[in-house]
Amino acid sequence: MIYLNAFLFAGIICAIGQVILDKTKLTPGHITVIFVVIGAFLDIFDIYDKFVLWAGGGALVPITSFGHMLTHGAIMGYNDQGLMGLFIGAFDLTSAGICATIIFSFFLSIIFEPKD
Repeated sequence: MIYLNAFLFAGIICAIGQVILDKTKLTPGHITVIFVVIGAFLDIFDIYDKFVLWAGGGALVPITSFGHMLTHGAIMGYNDQGLMGLFIGAFDLTSAGICATIIFSFFLSIIFEPKD
């Protein structure tokens, strides 16, 4: 059942993004920022954690999860280390994903040629 929930959650997020892209003049960058902010907002009120329990990995893959991780890390860091923990905690949870993105982007830019 968890596989179906994961598929449904991630599919709904993608469908919402596609509808926004098709029906508005927003760019993919704008839509990405909107989803990150929504994920952060849902984490502030402990709603996104319920989605993670329900959908498992399907809630951890979409871009909304990045906002959730930034906010979650900042809150945990603040509780542990005070004001400096806001910055340390936000990067603590997201550093692996950011590093992987940079490394994979570098190697893919070496392999593939840009379009004109």
